Parts: sequence; C-alpha cells; structure tokens
Amino acid sequence: MALEQIEKQMKLNYIAFAVPFFASFMLLEYYISKRKNKEVHHFNESVANINVGIAERISDLLTTGTFFFIFSWLHTNFSIFSIESSATTWILLFLATDLVWYWYHRLGHTVNLFWATHIVHHQSDDFNYTAAARITVFQAVARGLFWCVLPIIGFKAEMITVLLLIHGTYPFFTHTQLVGKLGWLEYIIVTPSHHRVHHSSNPEYLDKNYGDMLIIWDKIFGTYVEETNESQYGLTKSLGSYSFLWQHFHYVLELGVAFRMAKTFKQKLKVIFGGPNDIDGRIRSLLERKFSKKAIDIQYSKKLINAVIVKTIITMSVLFFTILFSNYLSISSEFLLTGFIILSVIVTGAMLEQKKWIFHLEFVRIGIVGYLAFSVFPNPLLLIAIVLIGIVGVLFYQTIHSKYQELLFSA
Repeated sequence: MALEQIEKQMKLNYIAFAVPFFASFMLLEYYISKRKNKEVHHFNESVANINVGIAERISDLLTTGTFFFIFSWLHTNFSIFSIESSATTWILLFLATDLVWYWYHRLGHTVNLFWATHIVHHQSDDFNYTAAARITVFQAVARGLFWCVLPIIGFKAEMITVLLLIHGTYPFFTHTQLVGKLGWLEYIIVTPSHHRVHHSSNPEYLDKNYGDMLIIWDKIFGTYVEETNESQYGLTKSLGSYSFLWQHFHYVLELGVAFRMAKTFKQKLKVIFGGPNDIDGRIRSLLERKFSKKAIDIQYSKKLINAVIVKTIITMSVLFFTILFSNYLSISSEFLLTGFIILSVIVTGAMLEQKKWIFHLEFVRIGIVGYLAFSVFPNPLLLIAIVLIGIVGVLFYQTIHSKYQELLFSA
C-alpha cells in the first residue's frame, strides 16, 4: 500500500531516460567501430555533436509542452474532421506525419529561412550516432509548425505527440556507417544507406533522400538516389568550428549580411526565401575572419581532453536529472539549471577552440551551482562556505584565471 502511494505521488518525467538510452548506443557504435578498425569518430566532432543534442534535449522541456498545447488548441477550434483513434487512423496519421516531415525536410534544404534552422544538423564532418544528436531548438520549432496542419485536419494532439516521439527516435539509428544495405527493406523504409546519401556532400548526392521513415516519398517526388559511392560528410564548405554559438548562428549572420547587401526588395526576399546557393559564399569567409578562428589544426593537451570529457559527462548527468525531476522543479530552478547546461556546452565547445574567455563563464557556472546548492540545502554553514569561496574567487580572480589557462591549454 505504501509503495502504491509513493508511485502515485511521484511524477517523474521518464523522457529523461532517452539521455542514457541514446548515449549507450553512441558508446556501443564507438566500441564496434574500434573493433572493426573503422575510423568514424573524431573527438572534437563528437563533443560538438553531443553539445548540440544536449541543448536541444533541455529545450524540449519547453517546446514539447508548448506544441502539445498548440496542437490541442488547433484541434479544438479549427479541426476539419473529428478523427478518432483506430488502427486505420493510426496508419493514416503515420503516413501523414511522414509526408509532412518529407516536405518540411525538403524545404529545410531549399529555402534559406528553414535551412538556417536545419544547417546545424549537417555541419559535422563525421557521420555516426553522435551526429544524429545535432537537432536544434530552432529546428524543433520549425518542425512543430509544419505539423500544425495535422490537428487542423482532425488528428488529436495525443496521437500526434506519440508519432512525434517515434519520428524522433527512428532516424537516430539511420545515422551510422556500420550498417550496410538492408535488402528488400531498402525499397520501403529509410535505411542508413539512404541517409548516408542525404548527409553526403558529394555533388551527385546533394539534396537527396529527404525521407524520415519511409523512402517512398523520395521515389514519388523524384529526390531518391541510391548509395553507390563512398561519401564525404558535412557541408560542401566545411565549417571547421566546434563553437556551440558559431554553429548555431553563423548562417543567420550570413543571411543578415546578404539581406543588408541586397539592393532591391525582390533581392531581399530572395535572401530569405531563396536557396543556399543564392547566398554569396564569400560572406561566410568575411564573418569567419571577424568572429571565428578555424579550429581544425589545434592540438589538444591530455588535460584539456580529460576536462572536456568530465564536463560533458557532468552536463549530461545534470541534463538527465533536470528532466527526470522537472515536475518538481520551480521555474527559477529550472531556468538556472537550463542556464548551467547551456553555459556548459558553450564552454566545452569553446575549449575545443581554446578560447580564453571561457574562464569567465566557468565563474558564472560555479555561481549557479552555489545558488542551487543553497536552495536545496539552506544551511547557514553552507551559505558561509559559498560566500567565502566567492570572496576568494573575486580577490584572486586573475591568479586563478592564469592557472586555469595554464592547466588546460599548455601542452
């Protein structure tokens, strides 16, 4: 009886277990690739990929609930039909969601406004399960807006949300080089072979194989290509940066510069609604000289690598417990934990580029930890300890800063 009462009182968010679930498959893929002597992972790429995924996963706390409300509101007020749950309607919804996904994905490659939300997913020069994590909150919002057509048709928010979870899970497993062609399944579902083509920067593979779960849409709409040659992955012009911020916003800045340079209203519209090929490639080079240093040739010390690994594990752990106990957190605590997580992925990305300013963010992260610790354990002694640590940190800021730089960035 006591156990039943505890279970009723506990409102854990079990979506949190997606974090260790996907992380386990990333590690398994890494282990198998090493056993097969296949070089499909690079440390800096994997960390940058995981950073993007961490940020998206924490943002899901907001976007998932928001879109459930939007879907419910649209269904209640604007649904054309009243579609009840049945085997037939679930099949129809599956086909509808996959078709909508195809067009969202296709427009995400051919219209600059949407490419700006999707480009991050294609930035990695690696193709593996960590690359599957490269989904941004902007992409999640764009995808959700496309799916708003479904409740208007008459599908209920609960049904749509279930399909969203399925569509969010299946594509993860198509991001691998370790699985070959799958025989007759190649004619029906999207396989790793199909998706390798999609992520390829080979000229013959560009803008092909947009399907999420079914490959039939690509065959119907003429965007299907079979994998015949080995692929080079990433953007046609490699980004060469592991900065969390630069990865997310470089294309937005490129569009901003192109928009400002456009002389006529028609040209400005083309910047927004035209394709990526309409944007002058020299703009990125100009912005890179101003904002971003290429990080390809940086040699990392063992200390820095270990620090990045530890920080990533800590950040993923904080992410897991934040989601798991999200129903118990106050808005302020959730906000601070989200801030800690976002600052953490910014820091680890900047560490890979050896940015000197990251120490200042580390100070903010420590401050957040101190505040949260006192919120959970409001003990006077703990408060005194936090204040003393803060005073020491301020008094010896420059000394600690120098030691921090020396520890991480010296060979």
